[in-house]
Amino acid sequence: MELSGNPKDLALLRTFAPFDGMTPTSLQAFARKVSRLQAPKGRLLFTEGDEEKQTFYLISGSIDLLAEGEVIGSVRSGTPKAKSPLVHQLPRPYSAVVTSDRIEYLQIDSEFLDVAVTLDQTGAYKVLELNALEDAAAGADDWMTALLQTKAFHKIPPANIQAVFMRLQRVDCRAGEVVIKQGDVGDYFYVVVKGICQVARETPLNKEGVRLAELKMGDTFGEEALISEVKRNATVTMVTDGVLMRLAKDDFRKLLHEPLLDWVDYDSAKRIVALDGGQWVDVRLPSEFEHYRAEGAINIPLHSLRLKLKALDRNRHYIVCCDTGRRSSVCAYILAERGFQASVLRGGLGSTELAAPR
Repeated sequence: MELSGNPKDLALLRTFAPFDGMTPTSLQAFARKVSRLQAPKGRLLFTEGDEEKQTFYLISGSIDLLAEGEVIGSVRSGTPKAKSPLVHQLPRPYSAVVTSDRIEYLQIDSEFLDVAVTLDQTGAYKVLELNALEDAAAGADDWMTALLQTKAFHKIPPANIQAVFMRLQRVDCRAGEVVIKQGDVGDYFYVVVKGICQVARETPLNKEGVRLAELKMGDTFGEEALISEVKRNATVTMVTDGVLMRLAKDDFRKLLHEPLLDWVDYDSAKRIVALDGGQWVDVRLPSEFEHYRAEGAINIPLHSLRLKLKALDRNRHYIVCCDTGRRSSVCAYILAERGFQASVLRGGLGSTELAAPR
């Protein structure tokens, strides 16, 4: 069962990290992508070695953590340990088995969670509020959250997310209107906000076009021609009246390329800190930082980084980290842009032994 975004559901989410630090607007938009599920005694939630990108939170009941069949720990609902995700590290070093009569738990796509928290902390949700439809404001969050889950969107470097939304242009379309035509030169990348589009490709045997797909809210199109520098390979026509957001070719190509960031692995990062006087900067929320952290790290959440810049030493090498590298890459970009020496921990803390349960 998916959460609905009502006050009760939002209150439940706020009992877990990092939801407790998200803005109301972001949290409400995000809630509908979270599933609330149950599992009976003896059920395995996940297994040792599992690499599925799903995040779990324990609402009620208890689980045991097993390594090679041996119990190495347990988690009970309502405890400080249960506030954080269950075994967030991938591949999972432990299995999780239900030990109470049953449990209730939350399950979320890990990449979507990471993107949503990044957008919340960079203020991109506020940008989207400004771009919301006057006649369909209630649906603005729907196309936004749908967009966050598309593969095309996940290609966008996190440091550029806000810039992308700032540059999106709204286009109102009528039923029957051709948005892009096969054979034309690519000029825009599109997101469907409202309405339905049809994708068709003309062939030597069918000049009317073979119908390939139907696109709805949150779907994207037009990126292939912009990336590959070839002409449009299909025609997209509005089936109904609708609204699209579009991003110009130059912006699309510029913002799709990763900023020039310095990435380091965990061993290299530890050497920089130990031998060169480097400093860990953990940009997660305080509730995440309390759960585990690198030794000697300071906590500066992404959303407050700009306010803390004056307190940082321009002669020091900062190793910026979060769970996955997404939020930390945003922060490292901000620091580098302002003349600081900053490196990003590749893979994030979630890929290190620090994330393993204690």
